[in-house]
Amino acid sequence: MNLPTIGLIIILCLLAVILLYLLMIMPRMTGRPDATPLVGRLYAHRGLHDNAGDAPENSLRAFKKAVDAGFGIELDVQLTKDRIPVVFHDFTLERVCGVEGKLSRRTWQELQELSLCGTDQKIPKLEEVLELIDGKVPLIVELKIESADVSLCPAVDRLLSRYRGMYCIESFNPLGVLWYRRNRRRVVRGQLSDAFYREGEYKGLLYFLLQNLMFNWLGRPDFIAYNHKYPGMLSRSLCRSLYHGKAAAWTIKSQEELETAKKYFDIYIFDSFVPER
Repeated sequence: MNLPTIGLIIILCLLAVILLYLLMIMPRMTGRPDATPLVGRLYAHRGLHDNAGDAPENSLRAFKKAVDAGFGIELDVQLTKDRIPVVFHDFTLERVCGVEGKLSRRTWQELQELSLCGTDQKIPKLEEVLELIDGKVPLIVELKIESADVSLCPAVDRLLSRYRGMYCIESFNPLGVLWYRRNRRRVVRGQLSDAFYREGEYKGLLYFLLQNLMFNWLGRPDFIAYNHKYPGMLSRSLCRSLYHGKAAAWTIKSQEELETAKKYFDIYIFDSFVPER
């Protein structure tokens, strides 16, 4: 085999790798639902909360404050031991409730014995939160899925399918996004990600693939929600510029960060300050 032939084979192999990569990170390209009501909005991260005050994160009081202020809301959902969807971020209870153990190992009634950040607020059911918000502001619902068990998805969908307000779903777990691709194609869906290697918290092949959105071929998301600190990550940038997918920024913590994020993102999730409007 002569050198020109070897060179041609190498070029073809490189082109094949690039094409495979572009296919893997491709978001949904056809039949996209209308995401216009979600775009350009400011979303209060876990409600308009203050964990040192009387409206802790993911509490009914924090959600009411966000509604009253006219902000969209980002919230987190997971299942209790008795399979009730509740709004809570951490898989463990220690940081917010001051007790050890996982939320998923306690029943709804057992969880009602706990308080959020030492206040009178309790872990709310998703159903309660939806009744409170009642379509007044748009929602970003993050599905907290720790493993390959996606039973949270149909449980949440039973409530959201009856909800009259505008909402979308997102998850770090591509299997949750895949469930919505297969079962609720008209719901706007998003893939959450982060620059895991740069943050230094997670390593390994799985997080390399997640960081570079190489599971998009599973869920074919409508938008990518990414750590606002890393707008230049190649896969994230390509999803927005090449494929014209929407981009959500999390979690913005100052007006200066917000102004910068507007150059690279379409949806803005904020925390720890009240944005100017």
